[in-house]
Amino acid sequence: MKKEELLGKEFKVLDKGFVRLVDVMGDDDSIVQAARVSYGQGTKTVHEDRGLIRYLLRHKHTTPLEMVEFKFHIKLPIFIARQWIRHRTANVNEYSGRYSEMTDDFYLPDPEQIRPQSTMNRQGRSEEELPDQTAMEIRTKLLNTQIKLYDEYKDLLNKDLARELARINLPLSNYTEWYWKIDLHNLMHFLKLRLDSHAQYEIRMFGQAMADIVKQIVPVAWEAFEDYQLNSMAFSGPESKVLKELLSGKNIEEINFESHGLKAREEREFKEKYKTITS
Repeated sequence: MKKEELLGKEFKVLDKGFVRLVDVMGDDDSIVQAARVSYGQGTKTVHEDRGLIRYLLRHKHTTPLEMVEFKFHIKLPIFIARQWIRHRTANVNEYSGRYSEMTDDFYLPDPEQIRPQSTMNRQGRSEEELPDQTAMEIRTKLLNTQIKLYDEYKDLLNKDLARELARINLPLSNYTEWYWKIDLHNLMHFLKLRLDSHAQYEIRMFGQAMADIVKQIVPVAWEAFEDYQLNSMAFSGPESKVLKELLSGKNIEEINFESHGLKAREEREFKEKYKTITS
């Protein structure tokens, strides 16, 4: 899809959210020009331009990537916005509940996403699903609470309570909107984290929608990003020592991880990475 077709196109996310590309400055050529500090196009072949971009990503020379900027209009649940805002390398302007009424749009997870707490990850949900009836009961409770709290919010507004106070009991499932502008280097860092399988499902869906847009604007840079960052993995110094033992012919069960300074959690993480590259 061409840039002109992407601008303003709404990519649906979750039940009521979306990502829209509002504006973009630059493309793959902009990265090449910045890297060479040159003007105009056609100074090198397409093959050489691709090689340069891949070199930049491979060796983490990130400044030329900052010459490309994306501006998005995003509608997302407040609890995802609070995770998202931790990425402090963007310019943000959010819908204000002080100036305007909050909408009655609330996120309601699909039944298959209503899961128990993970026993391995304190931050996330389990891979196991709850029984259908239990999931539907929880979903109904969430919906009823959202309706009740929004009705109370409207009642407070009707009593002429200031909007900035009337909103304070609304739940984190309420949708908000913002304009979010960021350069390509920092956007790739955001997507590296938020497309990871350990990231919360809901923010991963927004990350995927943005990735679908970005890869069409900077296809060469995106290919290099996938190869050298998104689908790559790093090994620490102690993990490298374990790898040397494995390459020398040892079985993974014979390795004394603690002797290399790897505690139980690090051992588990290494085994997950090793399984990925050997399966």
